[in-house]
Amino acid sequence: MASDAAPTRPSAASRYLFMFLIGLVIGSVATVMIVRALQARHDPYPDSVMNVMGKHSKLLQQAVSANRCAATDTVPHVRTLRAMANDLEMAFPDLADDQRFSDHASQFRAKLDASLATPPTDCAAAGAMADQFMQSCKGCHQDFRG
Repeated sequence: MASDAAPTRPSAASRYLFMFLIGLVIGSVATVMIVRALQARHDPYPDSVMNVMGKHSKLLQQAVSANRCAATDTVPHVRTLRAMANDLEMAFPDLADDQRFSDHASQFRAKLDASLATPPTDCAAAGAMADQFMQSCKGCHQDFRG
């Protein structure tokens, strides 16, 4: 006697799951490649200059807060800020021709030069110096970062 039952076919769900996983992997790889290509077009230099300046400004403020206000504690940060201030126009070439930006950068460098010429001798003077720097930064950021 012959069997009337037809042979059962395996479920298509496993094939769909396999195709879904392949699509997920290919999509993930393509997304990473696109994000990397977009990142390669972005110039990291302006952000790097601002990050270094921000870090040294914070370290200077921390030194003042910790009552470490000797010239040996403050001058290295001011020197680094001054060196980075030389690169402001190069870091922001689209703003280099803007007179307001040039004025902010020049005033910032002048304050740094004055602080290097006569380093603060106590925490009150070091705190005032750090506040001057932060006000210079804040003024420029208000004009150009919005």
